[in-house]
Amino acid sequence: MKQVLQRVSGGEIEVVELPSPKLLAGCVLVRTAASLVSVGTERASSEFAQKNLLQKARMRPDLVREVWNKVRRDGVATTIAAVRTRMDQPNTPGYSSAGTVVAVGEGITDIQPNDRVACAGANHAVHAEFACIPRLLIAKIPEGSGVSFDHAAAATVGSVALHGVRIAEAKLGDVVGVIGLGLLGQLTVQILKAAGCRVVGMDLSRARADLARRLGADTAADSASEFVDAALQMSKGRGLDSVLLTAQTSSSEPVNLAAKCARDRAVIVAVGAVGMDLERRPYYDKELDFRISRSYGPGRYDVAYEQKGIDYPVGYVRWTETRNMEAFLQLLADRKVDVESLITHRFSIDQARSAYDLITGQTGQPFLGVLITYPDDSLQSGREALQLLSAPPKHAPPGRESKVVCVGLLGAGGFATGTLLPAIQKVGGVNLIGVCAANGSHSQHAAKKFGFNYCATDDESLIQDESINAIVITTRHHLHAPQVLASLKAGKHVFCEKPLCLNRDELREIVDIHEGAGDKSPSKISPLLMVGFNRRFSALAVELKNFFRDVREPLAMHYRVNAGLIPADHWLHDPAQGGGRLIGEVCHFVDFLCFIAGSPIVEVQAHSLPNPGKYSNDNVICSLRFADGSHGTITYLANGDRSYSKERVEIFGGGMVAVLEDFRRLETVRQGKKKVLRALFRQDKGHRAEWEAFVHAIRDGKNSPISLKDITNSMLATFSLEESRTSGASVTVEDLPDLIRQDHIKIDPARIPAQ
Repeated sequence: MKQVLQRVSGGEIEVVELPSPKLLAGCVLVRTAASLVSVGTERASSEFAQKNLLQKARMRPDLVREVWNKVRRDGVATTIAAVRTRMDQPNTPGYSSAGTVVAVGEGITDIQPNDRVACAGANHAVHAEFACIPRLLIAKIPEGSGVSFDHAAAATVGSVALHGVRIAEAKLGDVVGVIGLGLLGQLTVQILKAAGCRVVGMDLSRARADLARRLGADTAADSASEFVDAALQMSKGRGLDSVLLTAQTSSSEPVNLAAKCARDRAVIVAVGAVGMDLERRPYYDKELDFRISRSYGPGRYDVAYEQKGIDYPVGYVRWTETRNMEAFLQLLADRKVDVESLITHRFSIDQARSAYDLITGQTGQPFLGVLITYPDDSLQSGREALQLLSAPPKHAPPGRESKVVCVGLLGAGGFATGTLLPAIQKVGGVNLIGVCAANGSHSQHAAKKFGFNYCATDDESLIQDESINAIVITTRHHLHAPQVLASLKAGKHVFCEKPLCLNRDELREIVDIHEGAGDKSPSKISPLLMVGFNRRFSALAVELKNFFRDVREPLAMHYRVNAGLIPADHWLHDPAQGGGRLIGEVCHFVDFLCFIAGSPIVEVQAHSLPNPGKYSNDNVICSLRFADGSHGTITYLANGDRSYSKERVEIFGGGMVAVLEDFRRLETVRQGKKKVLRALFRQDKGHRAEWEAFVHAIRDGKNSPISLKDITNSMLATFSLEESRTSGASVTVEDLPDLIRQDHIKIDPARIPAQ
């Protein structure tokens, strides 16, 4: 399919061929007929992207501070790599479209194929021939209404206008001002008239003021003084009952102009992005109520609503973003709103670059509503729409004896493209065959940047590809277990980023399938199963372990992690998707202490700090007791300053001390002699070395660099920590001896190449 992409660096617009998006549960697959270009939001995004780094830094000092903190913590080279990865990732513009449903996902019962719908949502209703849209971000176009796709494509922007009117509490007979008569303002004028209000419009463009009068405004002005006079005359000297600011400007003149025209205790609503340097005197004297309208209505930015489809009860929230879309579509059906008069330009998807030249002012032409249209001769079914960018090459299965690792990557997010794939590229004997992501732009970007043979949006296409012998999994945590199981059943080697799974049942099934997979192979050897516990492969970590190799007594270990705060609605906190930070991240540090101790964990206890509402139970102090008597603590904190070092490991034992700081500096002390080792140029967390170990194991026909016993012990200990955190009691870590029949071989640390 074709889709519009925009480069973060430079702002170039491209129309590229991508695999159609994967149909997800709770979503519908829509063949787009028309999508509306947001001349405000998308123009601002384009203008920002076109600025140089210095200009961007001046506009976003918060990002500059974040980068500087990362430099101090992780080093210059690591930070530069992270920034380049972010700047290299394309944006997917668009958030308002309409089209025909071609397939519905699991759990959808009230939408059927061939339904005509309007779609909303950034990263969902994008400028593309096909889009996967969550259920509560679509609204049916009234049947038999004659509402065209071109007009229905304005439903999202119409909902923004409608929500602004609701926030203003405009009522029948009110005199209402609208400042800014672009697309959003013109729709607002018409909605107010449909509600029985008298409307005074204002825009610096006389043509837009004239258009507002033709579409129903009682009067419209093209200067501030004229607007003030008209407002007072229309309101019989009392002032406007409410004012909606639908302009797009950094100037604060609109908010202060509104105050001059408003009556006592009027409501002023910022719907568009305007400057908000309010002059106190008029706002104080009239006791004005200044409000900000948030997008399309209740539900917006609520992950539970938009992504999980959990609706608000109508008795408590009458007008959600979905119901606002439905109301706007009904206004179109009732001919109360005229969208056709607002559409000034139509471009086919192939001419999308011209649309952006227009809205960024490069052509010098006036514009208002700008549509992107799509060919209507496509008859693909939902299944046919889920296709690869190019067919996978047909090769014989490489088999376990192959000396080349042929990789299929599931997930192409920031970690995969910024950290893992650059490390893999530095390891010889690896062929990158296919990459899959639910978002076609992500998979295409990774394929193009790293040289994969093809990209896809359906993970089964990679798992069943006979030319791939190793599946790499970097998707969200809830997908790990099913993708690991499917890959093992297909006889593939598996490299899965942490965590391996989210609960004991998934772990037992993985172990069972992994062990059984060996019974089905001619060599009676299971495919390799590797988890991305990369820190144990760091060159400094290997030095740390070797420093204590001759110690014959228990170790005392402390791992402090200054993890930093992440928003409460982040997917990692979601028990169903991320498992929470303890399961999703602390497993890393559990494995590291297991590696250093060289002994399994037998008992754990965890306590979290009291939660004042700011945190998500992610300030946790963990205690680990090992079979050999060693003891470890992990202090995982979200309440610190991110500019301070993130990770610090302290080990005591045998009269010796070692301190590892952020995998950049290792200090060891023995018999009064201090030795300091440093990672050259960049932080080394072992990503490259873990892949060298994984590739060597496949080439040499050996077992996983991390034994299955170590993997299961680390995961079971992590699950036990979560149980202890919630119960407050210590928890014994069970084993799975009945399922682990093979004594897997660990790679000797000396074999792990240093970077």
